Amino acid sequence: METNPLPLHLSHVQKTSLIINRTHSLLHSTALATLIYYRSSTIFQTLKTRDKPIFPLLFLSISELILSFIWVLCQAYRWRPVSRTAFPDRLPEDEELPAIDVFICTTDPNKEPTVDVMNTVVSAMAMDYPVDKLCVYLSDDGGSDVTLNAMKEAWRFAKCWVPFCRRFGVETRCPEAYFLEENHGKTDWRSDFLAEKEKVKEKYEEFKKRVMRIREKVSFMINQDHPPLVEVINEKGMKEEVDADKVEIPLLVYVSREKRPSLPHHFKAGALNVLLRVSAMISNSPYILVLDCDFYCNDPSSARQAMCFHLDPKMSPSLAFVQFPQKFHNISKTDIYDSQLRSAFTILWQGMDGLDGPCLSGTCVYIKRKALYGSLMKEDVDIIKLKESFGSSNDFIKSLGRHYKLNHGDIWSKMLIKETLILASCAYENQTKWGKEVGFLYFSVAEDYFTDFINLHGKGWISVYCDPARPGFLGSSTTNLSDLLVQGTRWSSGLVEVAISRFCPLIYGPKQKKKKISVLERMCYAELAFFPFYFIPLWCFATIPQLYLLNGIPLYPEVSSSYFIVFSFIFVSSQSKHIQEIFSTGGSIQTWRNEQRMWMIKSVTCHLYGSLDAFIKRMGMREASFLPTNKAVDDEQLKRYQMGKFDFQASNMLIVPAVALVILNLVSLFGGVTRMVVINGSFNEMLVQVGLSFFIVSMSFPIVEGTVVRKDKGRVPISVSILSAVISMIYLLLGSLIIMYW
Repeated sequence: METNPLPLHLSHVQKTSLIINRTHSLLHSTALATLIYYRSSTIFQTLKTRDKPIFPLLFLSISELILSFIWVLCQAYRWRPVSRTAFPDRLPEDEELPAIDVFICTTDPNKEPTVDVMNTVVSAMAMDYPVDKLCVYLSDDGGSDVTLNAMKEAWRFAKCWVPFCRRFGVETRCPEAYFLEENHGKTDWRSDFLAEKEKVKEKYEEFKKRVMRIREKVSFMINQDHPPLVEVINEKGMKEEVDADKVEIPLLVYVSREKRPSLPHHFKAGALNVLLRVSAMISNSPYILVLDCDFYCNDPSSARQAMCFHLDPKMSPSLAFVQFPQKFHNISKTDIYDSQLRSAFTILWQGMDGLDGPCLSGTCVYIKRKALYGSLMKEDVDIIKLKESFGSSNDFIKSLGRHYKLNHGDIWSKMLIKETLILASCAYENQTKWGKEVGFLYFSVAEDYFTDFINLHGKGWISVYCDPARPGFLGSSTTNLSDLLVQGTRWSSGLVEVAISRFCPLIYGPKQKKKKISVLERMCYAELAFFPFYFIPLWCFATIPQLYLLNGIPLYPEVSSSYFIVFSFIFVSSQSKHIQEIFSTGGSIQTWRNEQRMWMIKSVTCHLYGSLDAFIKRMGMREASFLPTNKAVDDEQLKRYQMGKFDFQASNMLIVPAVALVILNLVSLFGGVTRMVVINGSFNEMLVQVGLSFFIVSMSFPIVEGTVVRKDKGRVPISVSILSAVISMIYLLLGSLIIMYW
């Protein structure tokens, strides 16, 4: 009797977290219901008696409703958290493994250091996967000669790096990270390894020098207007002679799609769709690894781990992608900017994995090519229908239903060159369904989130979350406040675009879907879409109670009231749950403080601007724009970041709101407490407002320090301090006059 083979992976429901989460949800929701009842009765009573100011109560009630609404949506993540374990050693032989195409996207060599980008390329080429089943594509949206020439140097270096890694079982296959490590395992004691390591290290230093010389000699201006270029990097493209011995390494392809200022190019989604088409003509691997240019492959077995899910016969037919977490190699011990995104990748994505799977995160994901082609690939569609959807290329249409067997020698023909250039042109997508129903979708700058909700989970696909002990990928996170807020503004704009459109997760229902998205899964997508709306309650809570505190008017129940316990319980409950989740994932009180602080700063700045940007775009008053995150490191800013000091060198628009609100709360706290002590001693009535102002000020200590104490270059500029103080005083004076004469 035959026994069943061992499973390729196992899933584990986190029962302890599940019990804690559901118990907390019950208690907290009961308190919220009581709060809503209190606010409703208070407002109706005030409308009758006119004994209290009605407008601040209305604003606070709306803010509390928004907070409660987003909190309710967020509980879906915590309903059934799941963790998974993969067993790559149980996979079939290499000959039976499917091929993988790696897509790496870069845009600007000024903001994305070329050496770092090439390290990502080389690390992908060195993954622990059959060489003949691995192809690496780099999309260069800048059309820069620097990137193309650097790729040729990366290919030369890979010819020694890839064999070295495979021969000695090197775990860290990003050369820059590898040579920075203090030790490299037991193989350090082998003399042949040490000798080979020194040779490879010398070649790596030479490689970096050549790349830097390229940057010095070749112009790296971004070409906004350039024709398409597709080039396979191999011996035929090299000027000098190559080694006599042939070393097998994965295929490396440079792709620069056509860019014309007068025509839309749809940012990263457009670049990925070009890679989808071009790669279909060259390798057409059934699975695709999508990487940002600053995320290198840290665990060489990540591809095999992903295949443990993709090759599971029970899961594979409906599995669209395997998402790995985004983890970063440059996070400081203090992580003052909450750059590690702990909550998303340790709580939220595990929670979604217990439903229909995590959301597509834009990088570190192994995705099935067929899933991106839409529902047409699941049906028997005639050639005319396919051309209407995918474009007029006969060769591309033919590639949809078959897998190419890669041939390094004969792959590059004149006919293939011509065809790929057509596929990478601006005009190819005209009158097709690319970006609408096929590939990565164009509606939002948050193309990963939108594509997943509409094209993947929305059409019945599922996903899984793989978070191994050794991070599969390590990226470069933002290490200064300016880039963090610019990045947050872009994300907020893309998410709100979806929230205020017909694609809102709470109401949108895809047509012709075999499987409906569950209510809990919809709640997860909705929470992401509505998350930037935190700016509304944060602005209200940071301004209205403070104004009335300064004028001695209570807006919350007094200490002796039973409803005071409700407000206190809600605050303590939310903070305790946050701390519990932080401790359960290895964090500390410092982590809690940083996350609270950055949530407040982002809400009043980038969430506000991102939401406004989305509304303006929806009204047709401006077109979508995309600013790539700056990955170039400023030494002074990096030093301050490592020391745990905020760097306030940023646009006034990003800094002034936060500074103004801190000044406003300081003045209100001091004035309100003074009034209570000197005039009427109304601590019983005003304690909640005092506590709220105190909490905001204490959480904002780096802003206070940067405004008053610090003298270094990273302090809050004096002009920003003055402007913020003026804005705060105008608000308090005008507000006090309105209250006085209302």
